Amino acid sequence: MADALKIGIAGLGTVGASLVRILQERHEALATTCGRAIEITAVTARDRNRDRGVDLSAMTWHDDALSLAETADIDVFVELMGGAGEPALSAVKAALSRGVHVVTANKALLAAHGIALAGLAEEHGALLNYEAAVAGGIPVIKALRESLTGNTISRVYGIMNGTCNYILTKMEKEGLSFEACLKEAQRLGYAEADPAFDIEGNDTAHKLSILTSLAFGTAIAADDIYLEGITNISIDDIHAAADLGYRIKLLGVAQRTDSGIEQRVHPTMVPLESVIAQVDGVTNAVAIESDILGELLMVGPGAGGNATASAVLGDIADIAKSRPGAQHVPAFGRPVTALLPYKQAQIQSHEGGYFIRLKVLDKTGVFASIATRMAENRISLESIVQHSKHPVETGEPQTIILVTHATTEESVRKAVAAIKSEGYLVGDPQVIRIERPKTA
Repeated sequence: MADALKIGIAGLGTVGASLVRILQERHEALATTCGRAIEITAVTARDRNRDRGVDLSAMTWHDDALSLAETADIDVFVELMGGAGEPALSAVKAALSRGVHVVTANKALLAAHGIALAGLAEEHGALLNYEAAVAGGIPVIKALRESLTGNTISRVYGIMNGTCNYILTKMEKEGLSFEACLKEAQRLGYAEADPAFDIEGNDTAHKLSILTSLAFGTAIAADDIYLEGITNISIDDIHAAADLGYRIKLLGVAQRTDSGIEQRVHPTMVPLESVIAQVDGVTNAVAIESDILGELLMVGPGAGGNATASAVLGDIADIAKSRPGAQHVPAFGRPVTALLPYKQAQIQSHEGGYFIRLKVLDKTGVFASIATRMAENRISLESIVQHSKHPVETGEPQTIILVTHATTEESVRKAVAAIKSEGYLVGDPQVIRIERPKTA
């Protein structure tokens, strides 16, 4: 049997502790499967004295991640600290510069510096593996990077943030407000004390930018994503969607078009009968559409100690099974020099159409005015419905629901702006894209 694979772990939170426990409990089975033992020889964390429920006595403690990456006698540096900047960035750079393989779960780091780090890995003959960075335990990175080689990907989309999916699921099933569901998510540990990164869509955007690079062979462009979170989704939107046969999900969508690559993160209405509409709670789902395979939908735990540690362990096991001199798979599926510059797609019609909810003053001529503004912007309406508790004019504001046929975001925004200028709108309008997934 080959010499043991020596690993160092930076970060011993929920995921790090789970990884240590799994490696210790399954030491012999992993040695048999991988053809060599996997040994944790070095660790670092902010609090050396904290009880993590695992035995760390045989491991060398380092004062910080950079020290571990620069000096430890290791084959693999496992980065589980998080954050796009320091100390993760310098530590990962230091490890790769020594030719030490890196396994990370850090989507923010990869979204900001992934291409540069991949180039550093190639330069020094090291691997940069990051299955746990996107969709937790779902093996979507390996699928795009290796399993679907030869396929031409046309679209990648999915539910990539468990916090948002939990909130939207709870709003629908229990009829609670966004604020009430967010508080419950925080109480259960699904949402951070400051949940902005999740609920405003940034977490999903980081993950989507990584998938985009893998799917389309382009440089990461995390700053070129249309971004909209779920903070403006109301229980009225949830109910209206259900009445129309839809369910609201926060989706990340990347697709190839004739003019470039389109990336967007936003609340989306999906048909109730679609598979992705059935993905509830903190579960994640990623769909891939390609020319050879067709449609592939992967569903599974998107976060949590065991799910994420499982993905990290899979990356470590791949390294353990590799042999000296073997050709390494590039971090983004192809050498950095072969990645294409990212070209943002031009505005095009959204085939699924749009849901528009307007609260308006109850007065004569409002319906006609709305229809006129839509027609002026060449928007064809699939349906227009007045949701009212008052069958006759009472002066109370009324809710009007519009569903459009395929049209552009620009046209919708112009039409809504024109409606706002008329003076009969109460509050802000709600605009949500409608997706009709191929996966059913």
